[in-house]
Amino acid sequence: MSQSETLMARDGHEFNVYIAKPAGKARGAVVIVQEIFGLTPHVLRTADSYAADGYLTVAPALFDRIHRDLVLEYSPHEIEQAMGYRKQIDTAKAVLDIAASAAIARHAGKVAVIGFCWGGMLAWAAASELPLAAAVCYYGARIPALLPKVPACPTMLHFGEQDPGIPLSEVEALRSAYPQGVYHLYAAGHAFANDDRPDHYNPEATALARSRTNAFLAQHIG
Repeated sequence: MSQSETLMARDGHEFNVYIAKPAGKARGAVVIVQEIFGLTPHVLRTADSYAADGYLTVAPALFDRIHRDLVLEYSPHEIEQAMGYRKQIDTAKAVLDIAASAAIARHAGKVAVIGFCWGGMLAWAAASELPLAAAVCYYGARIPALLPKVPACPTMLHFGEQDPGIPLSEVEALRSAYPQGVYHLYAAGHAFANDDRPDHYNPEATALARSRTNAFLAQHIG
């Protein structure tokens, strides 16, 4: 079962969240953090899939800080727009929205954050500041800019070896700064887990990353 609700962050900002509920008693909770395109069908399906695995899942609409209900497609023009919108949202403000999302889910048990692209970077930021049980970062762009802040909870990171926006030197910089992280590399490019982007999607890498994420969540949140 899914629904939309309005939450308020600590700074008074009101924003929408998509909530997907498991069929039975929750094993724990997951906050899904969007890419730079908003709460796209891909993000909502991802939230639903974690609910199907037994987790109460919350996906905050981070773009509500600049434009309500903003969802973009994947054309070059809209990618350019999306990057511009992302730059208008301060990381600290986005973490406030993630914090509010996690707070409403704590009744379900331990909470993890899972982010994709921009959301992967925000998952790292949230894991370094919020009381979370685990974090998973999918092809998180610009994470090194957040150093020396590192996660305070167990964190898994997935990267594509052929991702032109995240050179392997950045991955190695993260390994050096945060050696306790769990790092996985795939023979894939950026956004390899987004099945709405056939020019990026890699089903084998997606399945392997998901199985590793599932085991990681089972270990740390239930």
